[in-house]
Amino acid sequence: MDLFDYAIYAALAAVATVLALGIYALFRGGDFGRSYSNKLMRLRVLTQAIAIVVLVAAVWWRGQH
Repeated sequence: MDLFDYAIYAALAAVATVLALGIYALFRGGDFGRSYSNKLMRLRVLTQAIAIVVLVAAVWWRGQH
């Protein structure tokens, strides 16, 4: 396993964690839901973008080597 294998798993775990927290905040509702639901979904989009960059970098790196 190389560095990208660990980075891919870490990125996917981060996306899954933020997604789960965002869904929890959405369904919990109340002040907590209003405060954190939108922020967590924006963070999910950011972590997904980072995960895509990591995946593309891994494919490119492996194609070069």
